[in-house]
Amino acid sequence: MDQGNTAFILIAAAFVLLMTPGLAFFYGGLVKAKSVISMMMMSFGALGLIGVLWVLFGYAIAFPGAEGTVAPWAIDWSAIGLSSLLETPEDAAYPPMAFVCFQATFAILTVALVSGAIADRAKFGAWMLFAGVWATVVYFPVASWVFNFGLADDGSFEYGGWITKGLQDVFGVGAIDFAGGTAVHINAGAAALALALVLGKRVGFQKGVHVPHNPPFVLLGAGLLWFGWFGFNAGSELAADGTAALAFINTIAAPAAALLAWLLVEKIKDGKPTSVGAASGAVAGLVAITPACASVDPIWAIVLGLIAGAACALAIELKYKLGFDDSLDVVGIHLVGGLIGTLYLGFFANGTGLFMGGDASQLIVQAIAALAVLAYSFVLAFVIGLAIEKTIGFRVKNEDEIAGIDTVVHGEVGYTLSDAKV
Repeated sequence: MDQGNTAFILIAAAFVLLMTPGLAFFYGGLVKAKSVISMMMMSFGALGLIGVLWVLFGYAIAFPGAEGTVAPWAIDWSAIGLSSLLETPEDAAYPPMAFVCFQATFAILTVALVSGAIADRAKFGAWMLFAGVWATVVYFPVASWVFNFGLADDGSFEYGGWITKGLQDVFGVGAIDFAGGTAVHINAGAAALALALVLGKRVGFQKGVHVPHNPPFVLLGAGLLWFGWFGFNAGSELAADGTAALAFINTIAAPAAALLAWLLVEKIKDGKPTSVGAASGAVAGLVAITPACASVDPIWAIVLGLIAGAACALAIELKYKLGFDDSLDVVGIHLVGGLIGTLYLGFFANGTGLFMGGDASQLIVQAIAALAVLAYSFVLAFVIGLAIEKTIGFRVKNEDEIAGIDTVVHGEVGYTLSDAKV
């Protein structure tokens, strides 16, 4: 067992776990002051619930090993409860439980990302029910499609889900998604769009009405996300080596470029660059580089960041034109950014991209993977969300939304400015 790589994986897992509290700050600062507790609690609720489900059966669904090859839905019954993974095989590079820990943090964050689309108007209990069901029937299987693979000595997929080995068997190359452009960002973005449609618009929804109540929270959250993202991307190599180093520098370059591109778009469109725009641009670049971080040179990471920052800055306006209320722009940043990063590999992936010595095969498999995950997540999230709305109700009453849902749902307020009772 390589203790250095084991330490690397465990530290990376801690980095990624920090991203969920970081997301809570990022999202919390974007909502109105009377909804900040509700917004942040949805992230912490996901942390608690998905952490438990991962141990009970989530890992067994997401990583059925070679037995789950190509099958769209499989489960390793021996891994239920994780007891079978406590011992480390003599020839293992790291303990199986280290990988379990690392992937647990991905599951938690992906579910938490979805919550941004339903800010200011969702019941906490309904959200928790949705989170558990969606994780079980959407995230865990999709993680298996993308992340459950083993490589042969020549770098080809020895076994894996249909997005990796399945597409490789047909097209000669499998889809590239190093750290979760499809499984995390497209997956969460599609579910967010579905929930935004199910819950409908906030009261008084129109451009300029709902403004962030705490931009410093947004910047703090973005900083924590960026910090954790080094574990997210570089940690996905599962070894402290040159590939991890490439993923690390690309995780600096792409979001930095995206931040600048977003600010430039704001300056041209609105006359002023904003702090929220800087934070959002950085996150858009982080999203886009996630699938590509180990497969493009740093100069191409900068180009990707510029494209993603500008495109996502424009994409967040779509909700006003198309009439859906994606409260915190999960669709405009995570779905659009994830699509851009995933498809970009079809052109610029080292060795296989259309402009990097390959042919159209890589672009085709990237598009298939992206669209399949988008459609699967959207349809099931819509069905689950609609079922909850029609039974126990997903949305709070309009009067509670107007008053602020923190006191109604949680009996707390985010800010007490005096000793007087509130």
